[in-house]
Amino acid sequence: MGDVEVRDVDDTWSELPTNDLMTAAHMFRGRRLVLVKTLRPPHQATACASWAVAVVTWRALQALRGDAGAELTDRWIRRANSCVENRCAGSDLRLSLLTDVSRVRIIVTHRRTFRGGAAVSVTGGSFEHSLDNAELRAFYEAAGFRGRVGWGERPAVLVIDMAGAWTNPSEQIGADLSGVEARIVEILAEARPRGLPIIFTTMAWDPSLSEVGEVVRRKTPHCEKLLVGSDQVKLRDSLQRRPNEPLVVKPRASAFFGTNVLGMLVSAKADTTIVVGCSTSGCIRATAESAFNYGFHVIVPEEAVGDRSASAHKANLFDIDARYGDVMPVSDVLAHLRTLPLAHG
Repeated sequence: MGDVEVRDVDDTWSELPTNDLMTAAHMFRGRRLVLVKTLRPPHQATACASWAVAVVTWRALQALRGDAGAELTDRWIRRANSCVENRCAGSDLRLSLLTDVSRVRIIVTHRRTFRGGAAVSVTGGSFEHSLDNAELRAFYEAAGFRGRVGWGERPAVLVIDMAGAWTNPSEQIGADLSGVEARIVEILAEARPRGLPIIFTTMAWDPSLSEVGEVVRRKTPHCEKLLVGSDQVKLRDSLQRRPNEPLVVKPRASAFFGTNVLGMLVSAKADTTIVVGCSTSGCIRATAESAFNYGFHVIVPEEAVGDRSASAHKANLFDIDARYGDVMPVSDVLAHLRTLPLAHG
């Protein structure tokens, strides 16, 4: 049996009454049970919420020790949730299931007041929104996010905005992305001999700025410095763009918005996009979302994307991994590319 982790639950197993959840006790074997419990006010569990969590956990533990192994169905999930809601009205308790790990895990979230009377939830007392937060990952998995899509058959590389304005620390929106740049060069070195489609992007406008639009200029005034022909929009020399690798000048964050990137990918019969470059919180996220919406497998090599803000970088990597694509180490991306055949000639 896998490890069992229980948080903020009264240890009063012998006092638990019999209830409808007993009928499914044997169905948890070889499964991972995830319970999310929101406490109001923070750190003060209501008696009914603690009772319900304890009941389900106890029944799961009984089942893990048993011999039966029937499938836990959606019908039973609905029944269990209904039972919990009836016994714990107002406790904001939710039951869900992950089927890939034989582990019982209870996740407790505390709801805290935020600006404007809104609320934010954190797990385990940790506010860090990043892939390093194991409890947050499990919380999202319980909500039906973070599925793995993996690779398709023909990947393409989208190199996003690795130009002066973003990669020169002395520029208004610049940052030191030398490490990111080096990882991108490694990926290109594996993609080129295999004849994979490679598309570069930058952002640039005519000096009149008439095409930018008033709203964009007011929201992102730095765009007034991104002018056609300037060093700010010129790609880094280390990338060594080839004549057959298009450079797309995009008007907005996503590489797909107002461009022919989709048509080029379709024409190249690509089904996977490896998204690299900057910035993680802006153009990388927007491009990943668009690629996902168009049905592409989305791969984001973690060390090959960067942002001027470390916290924004981590938070958006988490969101991309939860919603749009698979974030993975550069080493895994390189290993996969090396399995692909070299191009003829």
